[in-house]
Amino acid sequence: MNILLLALIIMAIAVLMVMTGHGGGNFFIIALVLAGIEMHVAATTVQFVLFTAAFLAMLVFGRKKYVEWKLALFMGVLIGISAFSGGFLSDYIPGNTLKLILSALLFILAILMLKPVKETADQDLRTGWKYWHVQSFDHAMTYSVNLIIVVPTVLAFGFIAGMVGISGGSFMVPLLVLACGVPMKNAVATASTLVAVSALTGFSGHAISGHFDYCVALPLAMGGAVGGLIGGSIAIKSKPQLLKILFAVTTLVAAVVMAYEVFN
Repeated sequence: MNILLLALIIMAIAVLMVMTGHGGGNFFIIALVLAGIEMHVAATTVQFVLFTAAFLAMLVFGRKKYVEWKLALFMGVLIGISAFSGGFLSDYIPGNTLKLILSALLFILAILMLKPVKETADQDLRTGWKYWHVQSFDHAMTYSVNLIIVVPTVLAFGFIAGMVGISGGSFMVPLLVLACGVPMKNAVATASTLVAVSALTGFSGHAISGHFDYCVALPLAMGGAVGGLIGGSIAIKSKPQLLKILFAVTTLVAAVVMAYEVFN
């Protein structure tokens, strides 16, 4: 496939995915695999593209003060460590195994996207040793972060995300809303920050293992960057929850396509 056409496809995917905080790594990597790019190189390239798109989206969200920086820092450290480990150790796992893992994760992502979430944060603070109370960036509310759920989930998914070359945003949005009580729009913005961290550290792990092809990655990253700026700007004025059913269906399709690639 022509690299310019692939960059335009990446840009279009980035716009849609950044709007909902999903990152888009699952769709990016399918596009690259279908274009004939080897799985390890594809995973590395996707992490690089994800970082550029999410970083620019983060700047857009941050300027509008939608990012919950305390939560982003806490979860970013966890996902950064685990994503780097997953990216570094991916060299020891065959490409078809990575595709099967990705296919299974896509089915899980689709189910999570269909799960209804609240549009406003829970104002009743939960008490107990497992809860960490975090004041929102605008000081308007306090979140009750369930550490028993958040810490192991972020570590586990960060590792898998770094290994197979996806972002983690699709898991981070429902996690922020359901386990932390963060409003949907703030969750989308904060997830974009976490996607940037996960992608950068996952990319570093892959790059150290020798999977980086700059001739492929740089043009596609430019498409992702433009898509990140456009998607972040649209998300500020949109209601991302309305797109959940659409993304659930497309994620299921993506899972089937990836599984087909393994056995074809």
